Amino acid sequence: MPRYYSTRSIMFMVVVTLILLMLPPVLPPLPPPPLCLLFVPVMIMSVLVMLALSPSFQDQLLCCMAPLL
Repeated sequence: MPRYYSTRSIMFMVVVTLILLMLPPVLPPLPPPPLCLLFVPVMIMSVLVMLALSPSFQDQLLCCMAPLL
């Protein structure tokens, strides 16, 4: 049976997990970000949705390129 993770990598993942679990209770709370920065993920998501729902122009490109071939 192949070993996917070495002992060293498992120890590294355990240490990172423990650090991520222990730091939030120790660190002071951060102030909330400015309102304009809260809209950045919303804008990125809206652009991605618009791109996903926009029609493809691949067929039109093939029709325009056909006389050149």
